[in-house]
Formats: sequence, structure tokens, C-alpha cells
Amino acid sequence: MIKSMTGYGRGQAEISGLSFSIEIKAVNHRYGDITIKAPRLLAPFEAELKKQIAAVLKRGKIDVFISQNKLSALTAVPVIDAQLTAAYLAAFRQLKEISGLAGEISLDLLAAQQGVMTLQEVELAGDDLRDCLGQALQNALSAIQVMRENEGRTTALDMEERLKLLHRTLQAIRDVAPRVPLEWQEKLRERLAKLQDTGGDPQRVAQEVALFADRCDISEELLRFESHLGQFRELLEQQDPVGRQMDFLVQELNREANTMGSKSNDALLTRHVVVLKSELEKIREQVQNIE
Repeated sequence: MIKSMTGYGRGQAEISGLSFSIEIKAVNHRYGDITIKAPRLLAPFEAELKKQIAAVLKRGKIDVFISQNKLSALTAVPVIDAQLTAAYLAAFRQLKEISGLAGEISLDLLAAQQGVMTLQEVELAGDDLRDCLGQALQNALSAIQVMRENEGRTTALDMEERLKLLHRTLQAIRDVAPRVPLEWQEKLRERLAKLQDTGGDPQRVAQEVALFADRCDISEELLRFESHLGQFRELLEQQDPVGRQMDFLVQELNREANTMGSKSNDALLTRHVVVLKSELEKIREQVQNIE
């Protein structure tokens, strides 16, 4: 069953005091483009996470947001720079002597100085971190897959109805096409009968009709169009990503429809071709969202 490229999924996991939430948002894209926004401590895991995501989501513009939830495990602790603190303290004392001003050098004043106190990342157990991220990611991927499959199922039903209409219209064109040369033959006889120099010469009429019939013959286009429709139906049942193949087939179907239209010299046949092209455009729009 085909899948949509559009979807959203959220997953969360808690292991050994660690807790992460992962959100995945996907929209249409010609290729697979994955962007991860995560805390800096997860930078070593980004390549591995992208690989896991790409194995499930083959195409689309995929944005991944990872956030850490507050639990018992600390990922950063405050660290005091003792040398810098002593330097600030000495500078403040010297400033007090130079200025002759009274006042105490408070703890708040020292702590407010840049660099005196910084947050330093705590080295966490790699296995716990990887397991927690992996579980949260799998939950998010499962959720987005359900949404993409549901949208794909709806899209497939819509396409199947349009393919049926294309098939009916194709049959109507088959019914009309053979009569076009015959109608042209009758019109040509009437024209030539009015010309004094030919007198409605039967041989001349036969030659003109033969030339016209060859120019307006669309039997090959009808055959190829039907073949492409069959291939398109088969793709609807595939489990692998088929969006690009469908896009190519829609282009080929449009090519055959355009050729039929250019060869048409009949108002009814032209109307049928217009229906083909209209439905193909609607299918093309749907294909743009298929993985």
C-alpha cells in the first residue's frame, strides 16, 4: 500500500533516570532530507539517528526535534572557576582601595561575574542514552508511519476511482476513433464533388482519406496509454516507495493524451481527451505527496 510523505509522530521514553521526547514532522520533498534539532550532548548520536530514520522514511522533508525531560539524571552541573573567582576578588579589593569607597564584596557580586560559574556537561552512560533515544525514536516513527499509511490509503482510493474514469474515457475514445476517418471521407466527397476539375474522382477521394486516416490514427497511443494505466495500478499495491515511478508514468500518460489530442479532428474525441488530461492533472497532484 502506498504511503503519504506528509505526517507527524511523537514518541517518549524513560530509562535509568533519563527521559527524552522526539517529534517528527514530514512534508513533501523530491528526495529524503532529514534535519535534527537536539541538545548538544546528543551530537555524537545524530548520524546514527539519521540512519535509523532514513531506513523507515524514504522520502520527504523530515524535521526531527529532540528534547530532554527533567528526571533524576543530571546532564549538566555548575562548575566554579576558582582561579578566576580569586582574580575577581583581588580586583574588587584593589578597586575598593583605589576608590576609597566603603562596602562589602558580596557573594552575589562575585557569582554574577562572567565565567565564575559555568555549566559543564556530565558524561552519561552511553548505553542508557542510546537505548532511551532509540526507544523514543521508534515510538515516534511508529506514530508517523500510522499517519502516513492512513493518508496513503485515502489517496489510493481516490486514485483508483480516477483510474476507473480514465479507463471508461479510454473506451469511449476507442468507440469514437474509427468513425473519424469515415466522417472525413464523407465530408471530402462532398467537397471534391463541388470542384469542377476533379468531378469527385473516387481515386482522389480514396487517396485523401488514406492520408487523413494515417495522420489521425491513435491506435498506438491508445495501446500505450492502457499499458501505462496497468502499470500504475500495479504500483498502488507495492509496499516499497513508488512515488517517483508514479510521477514518471503520469508524465508518459500525459504525453500519450497530448498526442491523441493533436491528432484529433473530432469534437467528441477532443472532449474525451480533455477529460483524460483533467483527471491526469488531479492524479499528478496526488502523486507529489506519495513516498
